[in-house]
Amino acid sequence: MSEQAPNTTSALAIICGAGTLPFALADAASKRGRRVVLFALRGWADPQRVAAYPHHWTWMGQLDRFMQIAAEEGCRDVAFIGSVTRPSLWTIRPDLRVLRLMPQLIRIFRGGDDHLQSGIGRLFEQHGFRLVGPKEIAPELIMPLGPLGSCLPSEQDRADIALGLALLNATSPFDIGQAVVVANNHVLAVEGPEGTDRTLARVAELRRNGRFRSSSGAGVLIKAAKVGQDQRIDLPTIGPRTIEGAAAAGLAGVAVVAGSTIVAEPELIAATADRAKLFVTGVEASGVSVP
Repeated sequence: MSEQAPNTTSALAIICGAGTLPFALADAASKRGRRVVLFALRGWADPQRVAAYPHHWTWMGQLDRFMQIAAEEGCRDVAFIGSVTRPSLWTIRPDLRVLRLMPQLIRIFRGGDDHLQSGIGRLFEQHGFRLVGPKEIAPELIMPLGPLGSCLPSEQDRADIALGLALLNATSPFDIGQAVVVANNHVLAVEGPEGTDRTLARVAELRRNGRFRSSSGAGVLIKAAKVGQDQRIDLPTIGPRTIEGAAAAGLAGVAVVAGSTIVAEPELIAATADRAKLFVTGVEASGVSVP
């Protein structure tokens, strides 16, 4: 998919799933003078948070309804944000337009998450919408190079980060996840469909059960976008909950690729990390680059 510059004169449609990121993106766009309309996915988006914004509720598969309302609201640009568990093709609620697209949808569903999301993005572009991402809408939500907070990685942490980045680069073609946990050059966990929070919970359980020897305060969660990933959709994300999960897993810190990771509530992340004595740092995709 080719990237296009967002049309800042039109309203922005945000198709939002769970979590706080849809609202952080909406707030950032609104501060720039952009009118925002949320299309909240039923069963995922937070009803109390959604109510504070212009919004419409929708089911997955309601493309005709989305197109009609988006036209009425003056939305040409569309952003996808928030967590959603990968649906089964047979659990969506297709309207007539989506039913006509079913052969294309079947092909889209035959692949990993990035393949699925990119394919859905192309569907919207085929119907005249511009797909835009957080980097264009709210660059202040993107992780910078260097640390958040006062803690810094040790030399061993830097080695673990380098190993984690190499592993994510190697597994990227298989479209299986965006995160890995490494401690003392030992890979403890690779993220799968369960997501980052449950990956960290798995590491915490392994530590409690004595399944690896690294002491508490060793190990790094590393997150990176997949090679060639459309960076308008499903960028790696961290928030305060990520830091809490890393602390519960006994890790030393969190490293993410600068420029291609969304940071929800960066000030709260820094404060949470400092309290837990964890580092949080943005690194280059090719290796570690921190003060």
